[in-house]
Amino acid sequence: MTFKPLRVAVALAGAFALTAAVAPTASASTGSWTESATSYTGSLTGGEGLASRADGSLLFRGLASIPVALRVKGWNHIGDPDIAQGDTFDAYQGGDGATSKMYAVTTSDGRRYEYVHQLDPGEKLNNSFATVSPDTQWLVSGEWGDQDRLQVFPTPLLNPATPRTGGALAQAGQITLDRTVTDIQACDFVSGTRLVCVSDDAGKDLLQVDLPHALDGTAVTGTVTTLLQLPTRSICSGTFEAEGVDYAADSGTLRAEVVQPGVCAVSTTVYSYSPGA
Repeated sequence: MTFKPLRVAVALAGAFALTAAVAPTASASTGSWTESATSYTGSLTGGEGLASRADGSLLFRGLASIPVALRVKGWNHIGDPDIAQGDTFDAYQGGDGATSKMYAVTTSDGRRYEYVHQLDPGEKLNNSFATVSPDTQWLVSGEWGDQDRLQVFPTPLLNPATPRTGGALAQAGQITLDRTVTDIQACDFVSGTRLVCVSDDAGKDLLQVDLPHALDGTAVTGTVTTLLQLPTRSICSGTFEAEGVDYAADSGTLRAEVVQPGVCAVSTTVYSYSPGA
């Protein structure tokens, strides 16, 4: 999401965060996905995004997940992450006036490499998410506001066109969208030619982006379809915020996050979906 001060409610440090999975009161078929379960995580450590590990466990990210060493450098926002070949990919942005964004790769043995992208003309500073293509060669990311594109980079570390221990990162051919989307918080690949994205628009839409072919570093046009609206269920009233998304290829489970409103903002709901009939 775009950087903004933490809500006052979040200062309660997760007092309302729950961890047990809860089955929905009724299974609601929503196009090609059927809601199957609900769970909760604390917003400070999990409200910005999530990614599934090879063993089926989940990695969460929140503003409290930013290492002190990176925060000192000015990277004060972390987006929705991804995991590929055991490496974790995080999207970082700085404050207002930043002229670059950064992608950090943390290897399975704990080494971290920083890849800095200097903003191109017209590019927004926002760095909402990072998702890696199934062939591991391309990283897709996104900006904020009304956009008609997703950004594409050679995957740091995994694409041989990138330096081995961090460094500069330039854009490759972008994905032009066939219609404007608003406030994309996260995307994840469900196949080499399809992404699912979460929009923090008024409807909290889950979107599908279909590509004509797998990414190869050249420009492509993606076709956008609205799949469903994420639930906004809470004992609190106010404004919900749609956040991260993850597709676990091994189980076929799709998960999407919604930060609860008001005082309940300390808790983020994780909705799980299975492929619809």
